[in-house]
Amino acid sequence: MTCEETAMRRFGAEIQRLIGRGDLSRQRTYELFCEVLRGEQPDLQQGAFLAALVAKGETPQEIAGAWQAIVEVDTVSAAVDLSVPLVENSGTGMDELKTFNVSSAAALIAAAQGVRIARHGARALTSRCGAVDILEAVGVDVECDAAAVKRSIEQTGIGIFNGMSPAVHPGGLGRILSQIRFGSTLNIAASLANPARPTHGVRGVYADRLVGPVGEVMAEIGYQRALVVHGFDAEQQRGMDELSVLGPSRVVEIGAGGRRDVYTVEPEDVGLRRLRHEDIAPLDDLHDESRRFVRVLAGRGHGACVDAACYNAAAVLYVAGVVDDLAAGVERSRATVENGAALAKLRQWVAVQSAGDSGAGERRLEEVLAGAGLAA
Repeated sequence: MTCEETAMRRFGAEIQRLIGRGDLSRQRTYELFCEVLRGEQPDLQQGAFLAALVAKGETPQEIAGAWQAIVEVDTVSAAVDLSVPLVENSGTGMDELKTFNVSSAAALIAAAQGVRIARHGARALTSRCGAVDILEAVGVDVECDAAAVKRSIEQTGIGIFNGMSPAVHPGGLGRILSQIRFGSTLNIAASLANPARPTHGVRGVYADRLVGPVGEVMAEIGYQRALVVHGFDAEQQRGMDELSVLGPSRVVEIGAGGRRDVYTVEPEDVGLRRLRHEDIAPLDDLHDESRRFVRVLAGRGHGACVDAACYNAAAVLYVAGVVDDLAAGVERSRATVENGAALAKLRQWVAVQSAGDSGAGERRLEEVLAGAGLAA
């Protein structure tokens, strides 16, 4: 038997274990993901492994093992000064209730209030418009290298690493994500593999069952403070990877010393009224979505989307220690939208995280603003 055949059989045996609903250790998961990222197994085995793991339901140790492999094998480092909180906010995708890109709007609103944001996103896999898609559409250079993102964070207080770019993940991660159209452990583990290694985070997850395990993972891999959230509709039948303006949201809060608090928050608790899903649902066209995005940042219509963005920005402010509670964060965030600071932050971001000195990103943003009726 050849070494290649032996390796395939050993890998296949672990897939069979997962199919039988057996769990893997963190170390074994790390080793298997290293093989996947390095392309040491046939594509069929790689896909079967990812599908079997998510079908079983990942344990915190399995997620942490996958994260460790991605960080060590396939992530460019971009160390940022950590003397003040560095916050990441993102969702896993795969949720049933699709929305406009709430987390991107929330990140800009929070950054406009002085929070340093290091985002790590991807193009849409199971949704219509991912974070990378919408930010590219409004002029942010999402194909730049990690050093350029680091510079943007330092100069403007916000930047995004493209989780599908070889300039950020030069090994197998982009290859895998470009070839699958289903949610996998990578939705969680890879999104945590941020080159800047944030100290604080707000993470939306696609299922209620993941709120606790993802909180455990974030505490284990070094997050000092974090919120893990899953929002529901009014009937609590479907969910989203954001704080919900439609119904209750389940939250796990990670604090000092790994403290974990579990609670539920309702829109009414933070001064918001409950809204309809159709008011925050994604649009069919990226051009229309980009125009709505800038109008939300400017507070020009789309009140339901503004509410959703301010609610989720409040979570970022709370984690960063800017406000003592979510209600105060919503109020501050709404003022930031109304005074034009959120849109101004987008202009600043595009100017710095842009493709060289060509000004292409700034021209793209001006075109979107003109189409949205917001031309200077």
